[in-house]
Amino acid sequence: MKIDVIENVMQYNKDEAEINRKKFNENKVSVVNILSAPGAGKTTLIIETIKKLGSNIKTGVIEGDISSTHDSEKIKEYTGNVVQINTGGTCHLNASMIAKAIEKLPLKDLDLLFIENVGNLICPVGFDLGEDRRMVLSSVSEGDDKPVKYPKAFVKTDLVVLNKTDMLRYSDFNIDFFSSRSGN
Repeated sequence: MKIDVIENVMQYNKDEAEINRKKFNENKVSVVNILSAPGAGKTTLIIETIKKLGSNIKTGVIEGDISSTHDSEKIKEYTGNVVQINTGGTCHLNASMIAKAIEKLPLKDLDLLFIENVGNLICPVGFDLGEDRRMVLSSVSEGDDKPVKYPKAFVKTDLVVLNKTDMLRYSDFNIDFFSSRSGN
């Protein structure tokens, strides 16, 4: 028996992502979607980057979390252009969530937009949000096997950043193993 697939479930997200991408391009905003496991340091990386960029680069942040505004409150000290998305249990952001969030941001005044995705290396991988670049942040404290356990996250990314490297001397983290498996 042949089963007809009537509609690609992901097509709606792809269409929304293209609309987001067009808006970002029209407003000349570079967008980085950051994925990681919980606690890898996404929020700290964003804050430190904003601090280093100073007032030369106008930044904004879309903060994705299952609940709370804890991270967005920290980020708000460094840029007023922060929108919180609480997914209420959904393990990833999708393009329509981003579409609603960017309505609350002054895109024409931004140079760079960070999307801090929900802390998860499985679910967010399949969802294009309209970003220019995708970054995976991993930390030494998580172990060197993340690229093996979550290969799609590492293959479908533009940049892999290893965080908490000051802990290398206290762990058995094998940086060569990690690098050879990360795909970047």
